[in-house]
Amino acid sequence: MTQLSELTGTYVLDSTDSKLAFVVPTMVVAKVRGQFDEFEGTAQLDGADPSKSSVRVTVQAASVQTFNKQRDDHLRRSFLETAEHPTMTFASTKVERVSRMRYDVTGALTIHGVTKPVTVPFELTRTDDRLRFTGRLTINRKDWGVRWIAIGEVGGFFVGDQVTLELDIAAVKQ
Repeated sequence: MTQLSELTGTYVLDSTDSKLAFVVPTMVVAKVRGQFDEFEGTAQLDGADPSKSSVRVTVQAASVQTFNKQRDDHLRRSFLETAEHPTMTFASTKVERVSRMRYDVTGALTIHGVTKPVTVPFELTRTDDRLRFTGRLTINRKDWGVRWIAIGEVGGFFVGDQVTLELDIAAVKQ
């Protein structure tokens, strides 16, 4: 069994083995699923005192991918406005151990130039050479100024406000 103190150190996110995904409900299709392909980050873990741990992640907004070129271009231009807001960031302000390998990580999430506090519940697992953090968080895109409204013929909105972020992050100790 891994002792938490064994995990102390600096970790770098492995973007090739990680996924930053999202799910948004729409009226046209049940849900749109996508991901961000370009991101980097570091985590400083303190196994003796997890509250002294920290994490910082930077995502390239233009790397959004839903596997539909027309929709992806529209997301970059009209929703994320990537020319004006090229990156999204998360910087932790608090790490709280909830149970043996579950943590609440609170921090400042910046999207579209707007910064708001969020708390992400994470589960930590360890493989031979890396740590894996998995978590899920639902945010309202409008809280970050991500707005675009199109009304369909029946009066409904095409894009839901709630965005579920699904995080599956691998990190390698330096």
